[in-house]
Amino acid sequence: MGISEKIAAIRDAFQLNNFSLSKRIGVTGTTIDSIINGRPQRDGSRKKTKPGYDVLTAIINEFNINPDYLFGKSDQMLKSEVTSPTSYSGMPQVVSVNPQGHENIIYVPIQARAGYLNGYGDSNYIGQLPSFHMPHLNNGTFRCFEVQGNSMVRTFFDGDLVFGKYVEHLEDIKDGRVYVIVSKNDGIVLKRVINRIQERGKLILKSDNKTGNYPTYTINAEEIMEVWYVTMFASKQMPEPVDVYDRLHDLESQLVELQEQISRNH
Repeated sequence: MGISEKIAAIRDAFQLNNFSLSKRIGVTGTTIDSIINGRPQRDGSRKKTKPGYDVLTAIINEFNINPDYLFGKSDQMLKSEVTSPTSYSGMPQVVSVNPQGHENIIYVPIQARAGYLNGYGDSNYIGQLPSFHMPHLNNGTFRCFEVQGNSMVRTFFDGDLVFGKYVEHLEDIKDGRVYVIVSKNDGIVLKRVINRIQERGKLILKSDNKTGNYPTYTINAEEIMEVWYVTMFASKQMPEPVDVYDRLHDLESQLVELQEQISRNH
């Protein structure tokens, strides 16, 4: 619908006609009629008049109309119908506890990522995920995520396990640290974060992989469902010996051989 049709819908919703609508917002009946029905033209057609700023403001204020409805960005006519975005929760919606009363660490493997986006607040779903207890991870709620992809290569590799502590307040996110971000649009991502929540209502997400295939981007606060601060990780990548150690081993071997040769000569 165009804006004239939207105004007509508002008129009908409040059971008014063009004249009574004009009186409610303080304009003439001719003004409203020209907006909704159009002014007669010489060829017999009608040309609709675009409503001015004053008319639109009066309609919005008088009937408590959602401005996005008038401009085609929302189907919700009234401001009272608009649902405010869910604020970030200071605690995970679901936790797991062992028989001793200690919180378990819930494990989210790669194959469970898609389901987690819909089930992170569902106790039945969370109960189906693997969980375990680690005594040295306490004083908070922790979750284990399997790393997917190579965006954080140099620090984490595909298949690594990262252990995250739940962040209670978005303002507590520290610049340059690594976090698991769970969001509506991007799913589960592992990124190095710059916090601009207070200044711009956003987080800046960066990758450690510098190949150019993983650009930096931002995410709005209202999209964020969970944030986990990575405090520990487990990797299948065993580091190879560094060249300097190889050279030291060679020197050590040569020294041993030289000592043996000297001993034999004596």
